[in-house]
Amino acid sequence: MEDSRKYISSEELKNHNKPGDLWISIQGKVYDVSDWVKEHPGGDFPLLNLAGQDVTDAFVAFHPATAWKYLDKFFNGFYLEDYSASEVSKDYRRLVSEFTKMGLFEKKGHVCLFTMCLMAMLFATSVYGILCCQSLLAHMISGGLLGCLWIQSGWIGHDSGHYQVMSTRGLNRFAQVLTGNCIAGISIAWWKWNHNAHHIACNSLEYDPDLQHMPFFVVSSKFFNSLTSYFYDRKMTFDSFTRFLVSNQHWTFYPVMCFARINLFAQSFILLLSNKNVPHRVEEILGVISFWIWYPLLVSCLPNWGERIMFVIASFTVTGIQHVQFCLNHFSSEIYVAPPKGNDWFEKQTNGSLNISCPSWMDWFHGGLQFQIEHHLFPRLPRCQLRKVSPFVKDLCINHCLPYNSASFFKANALTITTLRTAALQARDLTKPVPKNLLWEALNTHG
Repeated sequence: MEDSRKYISSEELKNHNKPGDLWISIQGKVYDVSDWVKEHPGGDFPLLNLAGQDVTDAFVAFHPATAWKYLDKFFNGFYLEDYSASEVSKDYRRLVSEFTKMGLFEKKGHVCLFTMCLMAMLFATSVYGILCCQSLLAHMISGGLLGCLWIQSGWIGHDSGHYQVMSTRGLNRFAQVLTGNCIAGISIAWWKWNHNAHHIACNSLEYDPDLQHMPFFVVSSKFFNSLTSYFYDRKMTFDSFTRFLVSNQHWTFYPVMCFARINLFAQSFILLLSNKNVPHRVEEILGVISFWIWYPLLVSCLPNWGERIMFVIASFTVTGIQHVQFCLNHFSSEIYVAPPKGNDWFEKQTNGSLNISCPSWMDWFHGGLQFQIEHHLFPRLPRCQLRKVSPFVKDLCINHCLPYNSASFFKANALTITTLRTAALQARDLTKPVPKNLLWEALNTHG
């Protein structure tokens, strides 16, 4: 019988990559997601930036098996005539299927319960130290414990954004708002918007927001060309002020990380007060407001302004450890300047990620980020399963001659500083310098 299917080529599919005209291919079937982009739980960024190509691997990574039954309503009747999958993609999908059959995506363990209990203990101890102790040391320790609380709340927020950590979706949403908005002051809506973009465009200088830290940091001299951020929709201008900061970034990295939380506060407010489509906006705003009620109130219980400032610095500095951890996994890894693609998913995730080698008893400290490669390949996988699947991922990388990069926590710090230092020295030696300000001239004059 003659094939009655309608086919389009990959080149024709590429034309459907604009707002209002978004087509994607999943295993050779073409779907029109132009209207769905407004309701997509993962935000509009993944669909807007992967439209016009086959996205099977990305779909498999982010969606459970139950999501496949909803695809038919988006099917537009076309099939991709030149659809094919690479050998590494076939092996990757086979791994996802095997892990699904093993039930690993559903076996979450008791990580969330233990973390919640730890958070409650940290909060109670911190409050007790402030209200019931008079010594400066006790108050500073309380600040540090509050920073530890924020780190653990960050892990819960991260996990609950990728998969359901609680028994129901409602409780999962409650855990997100509680640990993110209320306890940490960071909008979970902002985090999901930002983090999904990071996963989709891992280490793309133009599309990955986790590498766009100008004017403070750049991980590559490619930023000197004033690239455009397609996430923030603005040009990242490399001017004389940025050059001055970047030229010293390997010295300022850790001090800035101590106060990196301020940026997350600001980004949360910017999103919640913007005209973007923010799910549960009122709920998100009320959660953030609750943080800005209890935290200043707690700080005000300290006896004087000196101790209050020291307490805030202590809490922010301890939390800075987590911000450093976020950077270690990607700053020293391979980068590229291009939009994300759907046909090299496995390669981009492994090339752009660095694991942190550590014993199992230190897993609580890293919150799952120590298996960054596994997490990026299987973002729905509970963190208690990442160590179990690591050997399978490593074998797949070896079989396809792909990197499986891992380093100790201290080595990863050294690699990150080396990356920053390399870019800093390059910023000082540009043959066509941007106009320099007086501060630059004073600090960089030789002879």
